[in-house]
Amino acid sequence: MALEWIVIGIVALVAFVLVYYFNALVTLKNRVENAWSQIDVQLKRRFDLIPNLVETVRGYAKHEKGTFEMVAKARSAYMNAGSVKEKGDANNMLTGALKTLFAVAEAYPQLRASENFKELQDELSSMESKIAFSRQFYNDNVMALNTMLETFPSNIVAGMMRLAPKEYYQTDEGERKAMQKAPKVEFG
Repeated sequence: MALEWIVIGIVALVAFVLVYYFNALVTLKNRVENAWSQIDVQLKRRFDLIPNLVETVRGYAKHEKGTFEMVAKARSAYMNAGSVKEKGDANNMLTGALKTLFAVAEAYPQLRASENFKELQDELSSMESKIAFSRQFYNDNVMALNTMLETFPSNIVAGMMRLAPKEYYQTDEGERKAMQKAPKVEFG
């Protein structure tokens, strides 16, 4: 009789552990998917701003056709990207194109003074902060999920669920190198 209770207790404990880790993994997987969709939402809002920004700059800098084409190509690349890496690469390409667009804008004092351009620039700047936060939130959730996928005993349950590690949203190599350089500050 005592042996039966021990066996029942062990079976119940194993079932509890399996259910606990199954639910924890599902929760983390859903958090990662939600975090990715938040990045997508922020990037969509950013992309919706870009045509207005391009048209505003185009009104002042009609001969900067290459810059406008680069922005359009980068925007299109993101829309056609599938994986996290592809979307990250396309987004980094778009960020570079926008930097070029703003560099072009610097050459046109009337454009910089335009209220419409200032509003679009401020809105895009705000959007960049939200995107950065969304990336951090996504990567934090990916780390939590990937850690659980690699640690015992949750890795056993993850294997039964056929869960694979998720990719981190990473900065491209050029941007990473640029961030490593100390900014040069000059006065006067």
